[in-house]
Formats: sequence, structure tokens, C-alpha cells
Amino acid sequence: MAVAPHKPRPNPNQNVFAPWDDPDAVPLIRFKNVSKRFGDFTAIDDLTLDIYEREFFALLGPSGCGKTTMMRMLAGFERATEGTITLGGQDMGGIPPNERPVNMMFQSYALFPHLSVWDNIAFGLKRDKLPKDKIEARVSEMLRLTRLEQFAKRKPHQISGGQRQRVALARALAKAPKLLLLDEPLGALDRKLREETQFELMDIQEKTGTTFVIVTHDQEEAMTVASRIAVMDHGKIIQVDTPARVYEQPSSVYVADFIGDVNLIEGVYTRPTPERGEIAYAEGEPPIAVDPVDGITIGTRVTYAIRPEKIRVSREEPDDRANRAFGKIIDIGYLGNTSTYHVELSTGQMVKAAMTNASRIARREFTWDDEVWLSWRETAGVVLAK
Repeated sequence: MAVAPHKPRPNPNQNVFAPWDDPDAVPLIRFKNVSKRFGDFTAIDDLTLDIYEREFFALLGPSGCGKTTMMRMLAGFERATEGTITLGGQDMGGIPPNERPVNMMFQSYALFPHLSVWDNIAFGLKRDKLPKDKIEARVSEMLRLTRLEQFAKRKPHQISGGQRQRVALARALAKAPKLLLLDEPLGALDRKLREETQFELMDIQEKTGTTFVIVTHDQEEAMTVASRIAVMDHGKIIQVDTPARVYEQPSSVYVADFIGDVNLIEGVYTRPTPERGEIAYAEGEPPIAVDPVDGITIGTRVTYAIRPEKIRVSREEPDDRANRAFGKIIDIGYLGNTSTYHVELSTGQMVKAAMTNASRIARREFTWDDEVWLSWRETAGVVLAK
């Protein structure tokens, strides 16, 4: 699966937002040794995690990995079996959902069909018995923020799916929560609208400064919107990092394989010189040259992960790259802007290489059954021992 480019957050000309790298930064949310069990089933297993104020944090993983359980515990719908969850330094253990500075936005949006857009946004404020002038000012502010002023008098069925999504977001933000939880918020939208709305979400989050935690199984969505991603599996967090690091520097084979498209080649790590590492992966084939890796013992079986876009395809054997392999194109995946070539090496190993379609299809250089060279630099891949 191709991964959408990550939008720099915030503006790169400003100071980089990275409180997780500041040892003095105090997290807004802290999970400490949290476990959640349902009978004999462990949904969350001894989880420790910090989330900082103003973050757009993504919980990413397959169905059943525990991400929704984490969100429900933050909202107060579930209580931890063990461990503590704090928000703004306050233990959330005994605090009911309606008394937490937290709001939640669901995939279904759950708008009131008989109320106008204005009244949907005002609903929570009216329940809190705010003065009428404050309600009007706050609703007007939310309508401006979400660009819904002209739809204020319409009912939910009279506006589009993307507009209903913005109404639900405005309603959730109207009470100015410290934390907004988003449970697959864009799942009901078509692909093009979903991609447009992702950037709208990011802009609104930056303008309000509210901490967002989003649950999603969509890799592209998490890579696009999040300041950091927690990749989960079987109730554990496998890696927490920025989208760029998760993609370029996965901590394990699971993360490398889960995020985006990747080639995984198993072999044995050696280090012929202090400045050079190698992976022997097939008899009779030259080893893969890599940067030396500290912490991996010579002779250890490892997995070499390399993304398809890091590999170049050529008809002639290249002489400017450390790694090369000869093979035949077995299949081609045409994706419009790029094509993915499935190349079978003499060892039987199938390797995917992605290239930009810079010319029209009739003038492209490679086709099925062509014999080609694959090449890549020694810095292109990652050596993984787990």
C-alpha cells in the first residue's frame, strides 16, 4: 500500500514541535503499566505511554489490537484492570465520563436529525446551562472554524457527508475539551473527500490547540495527520514515533511490514570491516551491503527491509550503487503516478520496485518478462533483528 506524504507540522520555518524529545516536558496523558482484561482475554497488556498537549496522536493497528479499548478507557467507558491513567496530572480512575475534560467523535457522527446544524453544535452547551450570549458566541466561533456559517439553519440530511463530519467536529470542540477522541472519524467518507478532510482536521487541530487522539486502521490517514503514531499489536505498543521515523526506521519486522509496502529479505549479518556491514542471503549471490549496525552480533539471522521506491530498475548493470541484482519482471502494478514492478531474482526471491511514471504508458521502458537490473544504495534499507 502506498503511503501518503506526511505534511510537516508545524511550519518548518517555526520551532519544531517535539515535546516528546524534551526531558522536562510534562505529558498531558499518561498511561502507566495499564492492563485491561475481559475475563481470560487481555485487551491491553502492561502498557505505558505519554501523550503531550497539542499533539495529534494516532493509535494504529489491525482490528482487535487494543486501540479502541485504549480510547474507551480515556473516555471513561472502561476502567483499567491494573495501572493508572492520568490526564493533566489527575488520576482518571474513578471519574465518570461526563465529568472528564474529554469529548469523543464517532464514525457515525451521531448528529440529531431533527435539529439544525446550529442546534447540534449548541446542544452540549445548552445542557451545561451556559448563558445564551456565550452559547451564541461559541457556536458562531465553531461555525467559522469549520466553515459552516452558510449551513447553520440546515438539518443534517440537507448537507453532505463531509459537512456532517465538520458539524460533529464543531459540536465536539464547542465545550473546549482538553482532549478530543476520534474513533475512525473519516471512515464513512469516500477516498477523495477523506483525503481532503484529513488536512482540514489538521488545520482545525492546530488552530484550536486541542490534543487529538485518533483511532484508525488506515495507514495513510495516520501518516498524514499525526504528529506521532503508536503502532499496536495484541494489546502492546510495538513502536511510538513520528510518521517519518516509523516509515524509514521501523523498530521491528512487524512495523516495517504493517506500514506501507516493503521487501523483506532474510539473511545472516556479517561485518567484514568496521565501516561496512553485509547480509548474506542466498548462496552464489553477492551479499547486501549495509551500514554497520551496532548491537547486532556477527552471525545473527536478521531481516533486511527495503521500500520499493528505494530500488532503481535499469536495463544495464549499474556501476554507481553498492547493491545490485539481476532478474525478470513477472508482474506490473500500474497505480497512475507510479508503477510497481515485481521482479523475480535467480534465487526465486520476489522483489518489488516502484518507479514514477514520468512518461505516458506507450513510451515506458519496461514491460512483462523483461530482464532487468535492480540496484540500491547501502543506506536504503534497514537491518532488523526482531
